[in-house]
Amino acid sequence: MSLFKARDWWSTILGEKEEFDQGCLCVADVDNSGSGQDKVIVGSYNGYLRIFNPHPVKPGDEVQPEDLLLEVQLREPILQVEVGKFVSGTEGLHLAVLHCRKLCVYAVSGTQGNVEHGNQCQIKLMYEHNLQRTACNMTYGPFGGVKGRDLICIQSMDGMLMLFEQESYAFGRFLPGFLLPGPLAYSSRTDSFITVSSCQQVESYKYQVLAFATDADERHDTEERKLSSGKRLAVDWVLNIGEQALDIRVVSFNQGASSVFVLGERNFFCLKDNGQIRFMKKLDYSPSCFIPYCSVREGTINTLIANHNKILNVYQDITLKWASQLPCIPVSVKVANFQDLKGVIVTLSDDGHLQCSYLGTDPSIFQAPKVDSREINYEEMNAEMKELQKIIREVTKTQDILPESEKQRDVTVTAEVSPDLDEESQAIDSEVKAGAVPSLTVKITIQSRVKAQKPCLAVCVQAPLAVTCDQFVFDDFEPDSSETVVLSVFLKENCSPPELEGTCMVSYNIPTELNPEGIPRVSQCSFSLPLKLVCFPAQPSKAANHKLTIDTNKPPISFVTIFPDFVDPSEGDQANALGFQFLTGSKTTLLASKTSQRYRIQSDQLEDLWLVTKELIHRLQEHFKKQNCKDFACTFSGSIPLQEYFELIDRHFELRLNAEKYQELLSERAVQFRAIERRLLTRFKDKTPAPLQHLDTLLEGTFREVIALADAAEENQANMFQAFAKLKSATHLVIMLISLWQKLSTDQVAILEATFLPLAEDTQELGWEETVDAAVSYLLRTCLSKSSKEQALTLSSQLSMPKDTSRLKKNITLFCDRLAKGGRLSLSTDSATQPAAGMPGGCATIPESDLEERTFIPGSTAVFASHGQSTKQKSKPGLSEDAEEETKTHEL
Repeated sequence: MSLFKARDWWSTILGEKEEFDQGCLCVADVDNSGSGQDKVIVGSYNGYLRIFNPHPVKPGDEVQPEDLLLEVQLREPILQVEVGKFVSGTEGLHLAVLHCRKLCVYAVSGTQGNVEHGNQCQIKLMYEHNLQRTACNMTYGPFGGVKGRDLICIQSMDGMLMLFEQESYAFGRFLPGFLLPGPLAYSSRTDSFITVSSCQQVESYKYQVLAFATDADERHDTEERKLSSGKRLAVDWVLNIGEQALDIRVVSFNQGASSVFVLGERNFFCLKDNGQIRFMKKLDYSPSCFIPYCSVREGTINTLIANHNKILNVYQDITLKWASQLPCIPVSVKVANFQDLKGVIVTLSDDGHLQCSYLGTDPSIFQAPKVDSREINYEEMNAEMKELQKIIREVTKTQDILPESEKQRDVTVTAEVSPDLDEESQAIDSEVKAGAVPSLTVKITIQSRVKAQKPCLAVCVQAPLAVTCDQFVFDDFEPDSSETVVLSVFLKENCSPPELEGTCMVSYNIPTELNPEGIPRVSQCSFSLPLKLVCFPAQPSKAANHKLTIDTNKPPISFVTIFPDFVDPSEGDQANALGFQFLTGSKTTLLASKTSQRYRIQSDQLEDLWLVTKELIHRLQEHFKKQNCKDFACTFSGSIPLQEYFELIDRHFELRLNAEKYQELLSERAVQFRAIERRLLTRFKDKTPAPLQHLDTLLEGTFREVIALADAAEENQANMFQAFAKLKSATHLVIMLISLWQKLSTDQVAILEATFLPLAEDTQELGWEETVDAAVSYLLRTCLSKSSKEQALTLSSQLSMPKDTSRLKKNITLFCDRLAKGGRLSLSTDSATQPAAGMPGGCATIPESDLEERTFIPGSTAVFASHGQSTKQKSKPGLSEDAEEETKTHEL
């Protein structure tokens, strides 16, 4: 038996599919028996009123028929039940039942049972009030300091407090600034009503202020509720708690002071009479209900707080004293006294689970039997330990998450890309300005070996590409079944895509014996799209702004062989120039050298070189792989186009700055627009007409400015999307050139891609510039660092948008220089300080300034210091030789 589990003393389930809430539970001696034994009164949204008198023979017994004193259906939903002195002429307790449009007060009387079924209760309607407004909740107390009776205050859904002096209606007042109703409580010590408004503020209103106040809206009410004179309703005190409140309780266990307890969504507050915070407790769970009760320690108050984790916490002020597990999530909790037990915890759930429980546990009479001792065989234990260690080593070698039996996928997904474009294009809402936007069919097949529940297929391609349908939902898969879907891919935005790849992902559930609903699993595959989806053959261009030369170790291959889908077969092997016309309008030319083993790619835009360069290298590798040639390699010895790359970075960053400015301007104009609206509304509500003083003209002008700024921001957002796509294409190109230049391994290329392509999408909160700057700075201070001092430098843990791109461009230049000097990319800590690899000409270490003045990048001028010139003093390195800039290649 767990010590931290509430012990069930008495429990029952109320009705079938009935609903209950916070105000549906009340405990009191409602039948005025005088024995001091509380009864449990429960009302439901289905209109049932029940009264229980729990007295089990032993704890945990099932509910007996005689425990139910009363069960009656009142035909209307019961919002709240309370017990108090609600009838004039008597100080006996009566039951108040709040309906949506009615308040009823009943007298409950007990009848002694003459048979084995026990006692029973009867109710008699004393009076009722028909409400003109829909009720939300109510509170009661000796309003105005009356003696021997309780008055009732009802809060309506539209913010009106309706006060009833027992059988008669007193008055009604509207709360100022009301939007939604909140919890309501009455403090008898200060004679005030306390509630929490929609502004997340605890507000207190004096009863005397309510009685003498009037409201403009009351002039349109019935004659009964008119007041001849009055003043504006003013709040006594206000406290901002910054969250919505679930419940309010006012307690006073001594004559000195009272406390106001407010249960918020994440905090628990205790306030003084004047609204000052006595203490507060931050909760690390989501509470559902609470009740304060008297503490045995002087000057403290105990509180029960239940949460949505089915835990009941007991606090003494802010100190957690006990925590107990409940069988359900309570919406209301009370503390009651019964004949055999004092301080019973009564809880009610939203589905009608009523439970009376207590804390602690019963003594256990179980004693563990003695175990016969035996001698330990150390040789057997050592043999068993070695066998277990061997199994552990074999398992850790494989590094598999799933066991061997699950290596073969239960559900597999494959994608087949059509080799030809669709005869009739399936492009939808494409923004490409070309005449006809082609589309390509992709056939996706899902095969299931077992039963799979709730299968869903998601197809993803990176913008600006799009698919005709990206979500598919299937019925449950039977064993050895398959499903096939067909969709089309096309270019939607008016810019070239940085990647021609897509991903198919299937999510499904595999049911098991322990989990019939199924264990979630995912299966995925990727597919590549052909280059002809975004470009078509065109005439080669002789002149271009950007040129790249790729060196190989094999004779050049005819374009008819490696680009059969872009070259006319009638040209034969003489085709050494090929043009690619992108759908966005730009053109790229591919040239093959006749005398050397080189290929040149040229275009007017740097980003347009990427897809053609990638396709060329891929097709060359596939061609020589079919020829069983294993020593084929591509290299790059030209100049890495960092300057052109930096221009794309500046363009993208400029658009980000513009987006920030547009956001600030929109915020200013919106504030101005709302201020003008408030002034206009004040003029329109004024009793005496006043001139508008051109406020309408100012409102219209501000509205036009807001619309113009919104249009400009939207246009800037579209331009920023295109700039980011171009930046990603250029980044892919730079990564490929660096990998060919330094002959990087696959792992090192993966580090490069993770460094320069960390984001799939660019946002104002987290942009490409600050992310890449942090990643490059990390590499410069770890695997590419020159000394332990650089490793000791700490990087900022917070990423924010920089003021400019100078630092980023400096770090990228420094990054390329470190690679040129023999730096090796690695994420292991052992490679932080590595000896520089041998460089041509026997160079020594070059001292670096803030911009690494002596920068070596292929194709640029390199400065080296000879070994004979190295001294202890810091002197300028002498010029040994200039690296020859390859601006011209062999004649093509």
